[in-house]
Amino acid sequence: MAKGLGLGYIPKISPIHRLAGASKLLMVVLISLACMITYDTRFLLAVISGSCVMFAVSRVPLRDLKVILTLIGIFMKLNNVFIFLFSPEEGVQIYGTRHLYVDLIGRYTITQEQLFYQLNVTLKYFSIMPLALIFFVTTEPSEFASSLNKVGVNYKAAYSVSLALRYIPTLQREYIEISQAQQARGVDLSKNVNLLRRLKGAISIVFPLIVTSIDKIEIIAYAMELRSFGKSRHRTWYRYRAFTKADYAVVIISASLIAVAVMLNVLNEGRFYNPFLTG
Repeated sequence: MAKGLGLGYIPKISPIHRLAGASKLLMVVLISLACMITYDTRFLLAVISGSCVMFAVSRVPLRDLKVILTLIGIFMKLNNVFIFLFSPEEGVQIYGTRHLYVDLIGRYTITQEQLFYQLNVTLKYFSIMPLALIFFVTTEPSEFASSLNKVGVNYKAAYSVSLALRYIPTLQREYIEISQAQQARGVDLSKNVNLLRRLKGAISIVFPLIVTSIDKIEIIAYAMELRSFGKSRHRTWYRYRAFTKADYAVVIISASLIAVAVMLNVLNEGRFYNPFLTG
């Protein structure tokens, strides 16, 4: 995969890569459920810290995920802007107090409660997305398919997902090749032109990319049909990896986080940790 272009398997030698795909998938699902259950800031920060440690252990350079991390950052900013535009007093309603920072126009005010609420929303996303990224970049597509099949997904659907993930680097490479061909013909797609012209140039690349992709889809479909794919109700997997002690430990720890999240809800008397209560 070309560096910085997007999402795909990045082969490395690390303890995270050695984990079975099924255990990593269960880890993502279980920890995501735990983070959905609670808005406790301390819990979310702990999960984010654990995700950062896992990234470091996986030895995956962040520069290889530059584009996807940039898109996540843009999404976070837009999400916070829209939350404030549509519900500027949501934090006040949730925490039951009001500490005013700035009084803006009309109903728009900046309060400690609103800032803290939006911080928790951002932390919730950052606690889930890094885990999903870790799973995708450390799990080979064929092993990912076997993981889905092991947790109960039909092997046809699992294999379709595997093919889609395997095709991502190919799409990235072809997009670059078409882009370079367009630029060789004088179409400027660099930062020297305005955003509208760059968007038009990107659209002119997408159409030939779609056409070539459809052709390849037909070829793959015919090849699978010739090999009687889907005839049997079950199948074996060449890239299947059996569970080890490390895999069971990961699943147990992930499941225990759900219990921690439920316990925090009981202690906080709700999903939200409220630092504004006194006495």
